[in-house]
Amino acid sequence: MRPVVISGAGMIPFERRDEDSLVDMLAGAGLSAMDDAGLGDRPVDAVYVGNMASGMFNHQVSVASALVARLNLMPAAADRIENGPASGGSAIKNGTLAIASGYYDVVLVVGGEKMREVIGPKSTDIVAAMTHPQAEYIYGVTLPAMAGMFARIYMDKYGITREHLADVSIKNQSNGLLNPYAHIQMRITKEGILTHPQAHINNPVVADPLHLYDCCPVSDGAAAVLLTTPEVAKELNKPIVKIAGFWQATDTHTLQERQDPTDLKAVTIAADKAFSMAGIQAGDIDVAELHDAFTILEIAESEHVGFFEKGEGGKAVASGETQIGGKIPINPSGGLKSRGHPVGATGVAQVVELVWQLRGEAGERQVENAANGFSLNFGGFGNNVLAFVLRREA
Repeated sequence: MRPVVISGAGMIPFERRDEDSLVDMLAGAGLSAMDDAGLGDRPVDAVYVGNMASGMFNHQVSVASALVARLNLMPAAADRIENGPASGGSAIKNGTLAIASGYYDVVLVVGGEKMREVIGPKSTDIVAAMTHPQAEYIYGVTLPAMAGMFARIYMDKYGITREHLADVSIKNQSNGLLNPYAHIQMRITKEGILTHPQAHINNPVVADPLHLYDCCPVSDGAAAVLLTTPEVAKELNKPIVKIAGFWQATDTHTLQERQDPTDLKAVTIAADKAFSMAGIQAGDIDVAELHDAFTILEIAESEHVGFFEKGEGGKAVASGETQIGGKIPINPSGGLKSRGHPVGATGVAQVVELVWQLRGEAGERQVENAANGFSLNFGGFGNNVLAFVLRREA
């Protein structure tokens, strides 16, 4: 299997982008990645677009074909990849396999979603369409509801508190203030969201025990990476950031079918396999981007990938171990909580952040001496998960 290098990385600010169409956003991110790589006139062999639901959000399908035409990359192959909130990670996986197999030498991967084109309840319903149609969706189960149930069980089992959840939110929104691409640019305090007399108004319940500031925003946005062989990367004269390991794993579609609903098996398997492929362990990771659509997930994922023992993730956040400058900085980008979560874009945006970190290009949120990065893109409610290990080469 040939090595795969990320030669270009780019994104557009995540926010409400009423002035842009979905293809406008995808094109902006794609051009940014190609410009970052210094691709010039070199042809792109294939384009993979990670997108969950353009047909439902935007009444547009075949967005990969539209993007190739917009960027004038014909006759490049074009495919849209759908895997719920892990669509971006799946698109990167497919692009990686295409280069590793020897089939292509240059692949553009773009992830994007324009979710604010519909009203909030409609967006919640579209995302909920990934749940089981007979066992969950028909009873009104939404992703926040599933996260609330998971949070309650996890908190009771492992002693996680609302203060721990607030620590995640405060950390990630503070990191987002350092990220010009982040949707939520607002500092919050524990007093403001937990103990203030108006906290119940400032931070209302969404799905008990989760409150407003435990949940990611609904965002529009796009991110892109240009994947190449090492030979092409050297010609482009860019820092070498390799995809050193990656894996995808699945679990049962419904939570009720899991023997232990607190056990995110697909997360553990995907992470373990990615670490093994890269020849490292969880303790060798210098910076991580975890899928914190809800604050409880950052804590649970940090334990399931092996950064901390079960029940220790909340304490690690509280003690500062996951801060920039801590033992294992998690979500220096602000994560989904602050950067935003345009579902098809998220998995790509996580990798873009890691590329910037490993190159030393992350500005005020830079993690010092970062050589190994890890991302986890969480699909469904942990039923289809992708993990990536990135490595900076000397």
